[in-house]
Amino acid sequence: MRGSASGTVDIIYTGTSFAGSIHKPLAISGAPFMVRDFNHWKSYRDSKLFRDIAKGYEDKTKHKIMALTYYGERMVTANKEIKKPEDMKGMKLRVPPAPLYLMLAKSVGANATPIAFAEVYLALQQGTVDGQENPLPTIMAKKFYEVQSHVMLTGHIIESLLTITGSHVWSKASDADKKVFEEVMVQAAAKSSDQIRESEQKIADQLRKLGKTVVEVDREAFRKAAIPLHNDAAAGAGWSRAEYDALQALK
Repeated sequence: MRGSASGTVDIIYTGTSFAGSIHKPLAISGAPFMVRDFNHWKSYRDSKLFRDIAKGYEDKTKHKIMALTYYGERMVTANKEIKKPEDMKGMKLRVPPAPLYLMLAKSVGANATPIAFAEVYLALQQGTVDGQENPLPTIMAKKFYEVQSHVMLTGHIIESLLTITGSHVWSKASDADKKVFEEVMVQAAAKSSDQIRESEQKIADQLRKLGKTVVEVDREAFRKAAIPLHNDAAAGAGWSRAEYDALQALK
């Protein structure tokens, strides 16, 4: 994030769930098992659907959404093997206190336990919670593997970051500058996305070398458990059925 001399924000990188608190459809890609895989995510990033949803946010805020960056698949860790949704029934799962993370817990019958991120390691160590979920780079960086024996490759949520330029900057730029600026931001996001994906795919092997049990789960079973909540407003869905169908139709 970069600030201007006046203290206002020029550019921010923010999660889709956060931006979705202002324009709910923006959070659609962050629902559990909403996006099938990295290629499906790229199709969404490059789609008219994403641009139309982004325009809804832009119309509300006057800020400009420049690009979407892949930020990794979220995986579950625990001190037991989890292969299917039923294996999570009743477990105390630390999740961020946001609707779409709670949707995962609801879909598998886990007890969602919101705990501040800084306190997760201690909560796992002391058994306050049975497990947590985060992208593999976070699991490595925060050393959650030290207090969890199993890493489940659920890939239940694909995290994305939005690059957003403040209205006070965008409104003053010339058409030529806007074109160049947007092209550069899109290229940077695409390069970062590919690098993050490449890095992410190496971490499972690193965890195995550390003696962790890395589990390939039945992702289709998890997906089937989540689908009934995908358009449930009470579970956090804030998009239209047409937007949902358009996302699912992307190859």
